[in-house]
Amino acid sequence: MSRTTKDYIGEVENVSAHNYHPIPAVIARGEGVWVWDVEGKKYIDMLSAYSALNQGHRHPKIISAAKRQLDTLTLTSRAFHNDQMGPFIARLTKVAGYDKALLMNSGAEAVETAIKAARRWGYNVKKVEPDKAEIIVCENNFHGRTVTIVSFSTEDLYRNGFGPYTPGFKIIPYGDADALSRAITPNTVAFMVEPIQGEAGVIVPPAGYLKKCGEITRKNNVLLMADEIQTGLGRTGRFFCADHEQVKPDVVIIGKALGGGVYPVSGILANNDIMEAAFEPGNHGSTFGGNPLACAVASSALDVIIDEKLVERSEEMGSYFRKRLNEIKSPHIKEVRGKGLLIAVEIKKESGKARKFTEKLMKEGILAKETHVTTIRFAPPLIITKDEIDWAVSKIAKVLR
Repeated sequence: MSRTTKDYIGEVENVSAHNYHPIPAVIARGEGVWVWDVEGKKYIDMLSAYSALNQGHRHPKIISAAKRQLDTLTLTSRAFHNDQMGPFIARLTKVAGYDKALLMNSGAEAVETAIKAARRWGYNVKKVEPDKAEIIVCENNFHGRTVTIVSFSTEDLYRNGFGPYTPGFKIIPYGDADALSRAITPNTVAFMVEPIQGEAGVIVPPAGYLKKCGEITRKNNVLLMADEIQTGLGRTGRFFCADHEQVKPDVVIIGKALGGGVYPVSGILANNDIMEAAFEPGNHGSTFGGNPLACAVASSALDVIIDEKLVERSEEMGSYFRKRLNEIKSPHIKEVRGKGLLIAVEIKKESGKARKFTEKLMKEGILAKETHVTTIRFAPPLIITKDEIDWAVSKIAKVLR
């Protein structure tokens, strides 16, 4: 007797910690922008694993690269060299325009790496007094869920019960460059910011915000660190979201789509002056960071983004998707916003929580996820076509009308 959706969900409820509240679909197969559940129902994926699937599910080139590497070598640890890491980092840094990369696995690890880099740069280069370094962050940020990262979150759900909290962070309003200017002190070593706040509800800052922040940080000898884990690698219609304002951060934090939806790969990008001031053998590392399987997968994932022009495709399809969403006549829609294929539909408060709409969308064959109570986020793989967007919009309109 085959197992049902109810069986699988019941099992997870019994054996897994309840740290997520998933949409009640149990996915068994994926291809391109589509997935199928255990009972054979087909859905369009409008979340892309929070932008980890920019290239789509099981992209054949990425899967082939993974299979080839699985047949030769998967892991050495960083105690030894491997033949995949150097060529991959050389390609990545050339495309991104930085001297060096330091590879990790999860996005949170990459954020922790950036924090360590900024602090040590502050002590060694800026000559901040030991243990006095400050990093400025923004309200409603989402940079991960380690103890240090939740220490500078403003979301009670992420923080409650996990103290004592790591000191050394100052929180300012998002989108307010003047607040950044006022917050900087001689002990400030970095400003870490999401070019668009994804988990907060796809919050797009005012035009020119990042550019002004860059000017302020340069003037004050403070590092500008852009968390592009969710917004980078084509998601917003530019290779990095900061490129919309021709801003080159001192440190870029990357992850998610770097692994092509196959394997966790993350890291930071920076120039020699920062990397050499921050790191020396033994003071930071990761057993799996830079492993040959990860590098082979990430190299192929990067090639797909470039060769298939997914950055340009995101810009074109994102504009089309937002246009179609804005055409929906709905008593529930307050606003449509976003850049590229990182899009939010804000639901009016009087219409209730977004969750009820995402559950109705699931029944219509669309997998999307609510965030911050009243926001539905739409972020499909960048390979999506106009016909697939039209199909999705017809279902979205049905639910929201």
